[in-house]
Amino acid sequence: MQIVVTQDTFPLAEPFTISRGSKTEARVLTVRLAANGAMVWGECVPYARYGESPDSVTARIEALPETFTRAELQELLPAGAARNAVDCALWDLAAKRADKRVWQLAGLPTPKPVITAYTLSLDTPENMRAAAAKHARRPLLKIKLGTPDDMPRIEAVRDGAPNARIIVDANEGWTADIYADLAPHLVRLGVELVEQPLPADADDMLAEIARPLPVCADESCHDRASLPGLKGKYDLVNIKLDKTGGLTEALALKKAAHAQGFGIMVGCMVGTSLAMGPAVVLAQGAAVTDLDGPLLLAEDRPHALVYDAKGVHPPSAFLWG
Repeated sequence: MQIVVTQDTFPLAEPFTISRGSKTEARVLTVRLAANGAMVWGECVPYARYGESPDSVTARIEALPETFTRAELQELLPAGAARNAVDCALWDLAAKRADKRVWQLAGLPTPKPVITAYTLSLDTPENMRAAAAKHARRPLLKIKLGTPDDMPRIEAVRDGAPNARIIVDANEGWTADIYADLAPHLVRLGVELVEQPLPADADDMLAEIARPLPVCADESCHDRASLPGLKGKYDLVNIKLDKTGGLTEALALKKAAHAQGFGIMVGCMVGTSLAMGPAVVLAQGAAVTDLDGPLLLAEDRPHALVYDAKGVHPPSAFLWG
């Protein structure tokens, strides 16, 4: 099995800002596997928050042995971006070899379109109001927050999109006091969920303060090993393939989280349709889906996912799986 890794850049339609910084392009790694005449692929987004860089992830992938199974891959690489791209490529390979779709191989029902959130990046209240008004037709807006003065931003978005469903993502940017002050106002403004309000290493306070609206773990949840530490602090978990290390662990995490009483959110890094394709399979039945990465790009890959009034559609066999 031959593995080729390329570092690819896709310009964004607009600058994208969260509490940790801004970017104008999506930097992704594309992993192509050649095996017995079949050419398959997967994508990942290295994330500095987790100590990853394009070079470090590339090195991990290129250090893999020439032959291994998808089951063996789970031990060869830890959860993270490197394993994600290879794992998804191996699912693609299995589907092409069997002449079946991935969901058939996984014993899952045929996936359907799912409504996805559309993300408004962190900006001034005035600009966020304008962005909300521009996208008010969308059924679900996700607001990037995470500063000490977020209240005007929340008010501005609700003013710009009075009828949209809204969720917010603090990206670990609040303290317990800030969140406690904001939470009643989030409820008043009809916010349905708050994602990762506190830093992952300081989230024990969530078990001690009131949680008047559902709280979702993102940076605090990576794979199944994360679940015991989330009890009593979070109501949902955000499953991202770049955190779990691929679809294999993501499916197992989804099942385990359900069994332990957590709701499911399926999210993404800013990537292309190749990264979202496996996530759409995972997102079936999720309480919240946030797979808008391709909507933020100025250009996407060939055979891109279809986004319409029904939501984001499952990938075609030409794209993946």
